[in-house]
Amino acid sequence: MAAIDLNADLGEGDGPWRVEPPADEALLDLVTSANVAAGYHGGDAATMAATCAGALARGVAVGAHPSYDDRAGFGRRHVDVAPDVLRAQVTAQLGALVAVAASVGARVTHVKPHGALYNAVVHDAVQARAVVDAVLAVDPDLALLGLPGSRVLALAADAGLRTVVEAFVDRGYRADGTLVPRTEPGALVTDPRVAAERAVRLAVDGVVTAVDGTPVRLRPDSLCLHSDTRGAVGLATAVRAALADAGVDVRPFAPGAPEPGGPSAGGARTAAARAVGRRAPGPPRHGPTP
Repeated sequence: MAAIDLNADLGEGDGPWRVEPPADEALLDLVTSANVAAGYHGGDAATMAATCAGALARGVAVGAHPSYDDRAGFGRRHVDVAPDVLRAQVTAQLGALVAVAASVGARVTHVKPHGALYNAVVHDAVQARAVVDAVLAVDPDLALLGLPGSRVLALAADAGLRTVVEAFVDRGYRADGTLVPRTEPGALVTDPRVAAERAVRLAVDGVVTAVDGTPVRLRPDSLCLHSDTRGAVGLATAVRAALADAGVDVRPFAPGAPEPGGPSAGGARTAAARAVGRRAPGPPRHGPTP
């Protein structure tokens, strides 16, 4: 039986860049891994706590979702930051989420860079090294997610980190396996039927069709959808149903993910309830979104 993880980027919904109200609670019922914003592009301490608690209660693996220090741009603008500064910034975000997760009984299992940083470390070896060094400094047992063939995954593997190949059900691909920039046509997939068909093909055959019609072989360990894609819950619902119909086992890639309703689940639900509604509003987004 084929198996795949389904992850979503969560805890980001405190700014007017959202195309619709945050759907984190509904998405946590559908995904198996959650990448939680750590404050540099979205989220805050209360949101991190609520998201981690909600994930723990459902048996969803918790990951850190670090970004450039670009809250106004929602982390979707490239920043030419010095490697030592980037390393410190990523370390700070990982450390913050690890501490907040622990406060509600959860454990961070993986790291997935956000937005422009995610795209930069596909090819930029200097920034990729800064990210890898930050992960190593915080916890060398953390897994690192990225695009297949990316510099960050190669450097992470060389450093002994577990690497996880990721593919997107709601983003367009170029023929070289990179994502279509959000400023260009074909960047987003918003049709649930198309997203579902793509998810099954990726999980079973390891292939996605690029915007020019080229088949691209990816062989992912995890599929991602974004919580700020329009209709994200409908997309996730269609994807889960299609994967089930295809006989694909959807489960966390991370070892030691919590069991739903486990010993800490009651406390997690209480922490989530306390944290809901304490999110500070963020500034509007400006500039292009890669």
